[in-house]
Amino acid sequence: MFENLSERLERSFKILKGEGKITEINVAETLKDVRRALLDADVNYKVAKTFTDTVKQKAMGMNVLTAIKPSQLMVKIVHDELAELMGGKASELKLDGKPSIILMSGLQGSGKTTFSGKLANMLKTRNHKKPMLVACDVYRPAAIEQLKVVGQTVDVPVYSELDNKNVVEIANHAIAEAKANGCNVVIVDTAGRLAVDEEMMQEIASLKKAITPDETLFVVDSMTGQDAVNTAKEFNDRLDFDGVVLTKLDGDTRGGAALSIRTVVTKPIKFIGTGEKMDAIDVFHPERMADRILGMGDVVSLVERAQMQYDEEEAKRLEKKIRKNKFDFDDFMSQIQQIKKMGNIKDLASMIPGVGKQIKDLDIDDNAFKSIEAIIQSMTPKERANPDIINQSRRLRIAKGSGTKIDEVNRLMKQFDQMRKMMKLVAGGPNGKIMQMANAMRGRMRK
Repeated sequence: MFENLSERLERSFKILKGEGKITEINVAETLKDVRRALLDADVNYKVAKTFTDTVKQKAMGMNVLTAIKPSQLMVKIVHDELAELMGGKASELKLDGKPSIILMSGLQGSGKTTFSGKLANMLKTRNHKKPMLVACDVYRPAAIEQLKVVGQTVDVPVYSELDNKNVVEIANHAIAEAKANGCNVVIVDTAGRLAVDEEMMQEIASLKKAITPDETLFVVDSMTGQDAVNTAKEFNDRLDFDGVVLTKLDGDTRGGAALSIRTVVTKPIKFIGTGEKMDAIDVFHPERMADRILGMGDVVSLVERAQMQYDEEEAKRLEKKIRKNKFDFDDFMSQIQQIKKMGNIKDLASMIPGVGKQIKDLDIDDNAFKSIEAIIQSMTPKERANPDIINQSRRLRIAKGSGTKIDEVNRLMKQFDQMRKMMKLVAGGPNGKIMQMANAMRGRMRK
């Protein structure tokens, strides 16, 4: 995500390295390179020009403190303007209705149906809402069935009428059903087309007028660059939606849509899709995204993802086992599963400041834990609970059963032993104060 843009911007700032002060000449040279980087990232030309003009104006109007280098000041100005370009701050959903109604719109193939499921799952797990999905795509073959599968995956009810082609009737019936069953959020999935057409616009405009949604969201595939921005403008001119959802930001996207769309349609980006799994959804934070674009990482989002998987009771149980040096392979497997639930491994690593640039050329497989899981699963329950009994003959059997080499099993056993010793050391300070402090910090963060 934004790897090429990040690299190009970093090269642009190097022009100012070693300079004693900001001048019109070196700023112009730097910003000329920044503009090229933005255009290569498929940012709208007018947006790129306005952006660099604003940065130049601010840079020339600032006095550089002796403690701050010109390149550092330029990074700060570009960071602030990037955040402003993308909306300045996160925009929350308005869920005031009883039930609240969210209308989804977008072209076919943008990931609208899948995102509807992700949004329902997020509202259910993070916001403690009781959502219902509504199938109003009555044209695409198997669209209703697809939404039912999505609903089943996230354990959310789906309302549909197989023989009815009137989407206004279906939506109104669904809202009545939601009220009767205590569902407080209704997410209406609508039909997409391969291109914007009059019939599509008339139908969704009529639907919006009939059900008066609290939120109308436009879902767009971020990999389509400026086409995404142009389509968003056409939809907004007719539909006047409330916010944008960018999907497939984990793919090979140059970032142009994310950087241009807010300025072109003057509507906030509310969510981003960061993977295929149903929990791969994030609220869009412009400042955090600016951090990531400039290679500063995104520790806050990383902590939030970790907190979502944090189980307080499980943590207390593990703490007791660690104190007694009883941490075993079952516990280790449980920790691996929690890490995997946090999302794409490379994406998680890139949130750590300074790491993104180091791993940009590495092919980090999401199945990085696969061989470790295979080794642990080839152990008997007794071996997993008592790692110390795993002698050489047992290791040979485990290697054969897991389809790995004996060297891999030995390496895992050595690393596991070192990890256990380190855990005991951390937990075993004076009355386990280090562990107590860590738990106290986690408690404060959850509040």
